[in-house]
Amino acid sequence: MGQPAETLRNGHVELRRWRASDLEPLRRAIEESLDHLIPWMPWAAVQERQRTAAYLERSAREWDSGEVYGYAIVTEDTVVGSCGLARRIGPGGLDIGYWLHPAWTGRGLATLAVAALVRQGFALPGIDRLDIVHDEANRASAAIPRRLGFTEVARHQVPDGPTAPGEVGVDVIWRMHKPVTA
Repeated sequence: MGQPAETLRNGHVELRRWRASDLEPLRRAIEESLDHLIPWMPWAAVQERQRTAAYLERSAREWDSGEVYGYAIVTEDTVVGSCGLARRIGPGGLDIGYWLHPAWTGRGLATLAVAALVRQGFALPGIDRLDIVHDEANRASAAIPRRLGFTEVARHQVPDGPTAPGEVGVDVIWRMHKPVTA
């Protein structure tokens, strides 16, 4: 089943596997980003040190099991967000998720991070497609797959409606297929 590299670099962005010692940098990034995260990320509404520590512990287990490969987004020696590859779209596919501290948006960092995930995802054995899913109202998240050449393949009404206050309850699904090499 092959695992991805624990550290990825693309331009001035480094992605590195989350580790227990990231507790304070991650807590700081989340706390400073709450106004930016709460509209789109249901988990952001309740932040406690224990929850962040539990996330880091779960991240280690999920990495080892091959379920989710979570990375800190680091630039200028600062944790500025999070991203990852998750096996939740069926065989042969990975879902890409990401968020960035608002003080670091508009600099291309999320695009660089996701581009690194695309390269790494397609380097894994058996992976032939990558998806990015976001709520229709989250225009900032939509810009990244568009910029990287993903194709919008579907829009689905979320059965239980929005899960966060900024959402409208319509998931937009973007997909990229692994390039065929000669």
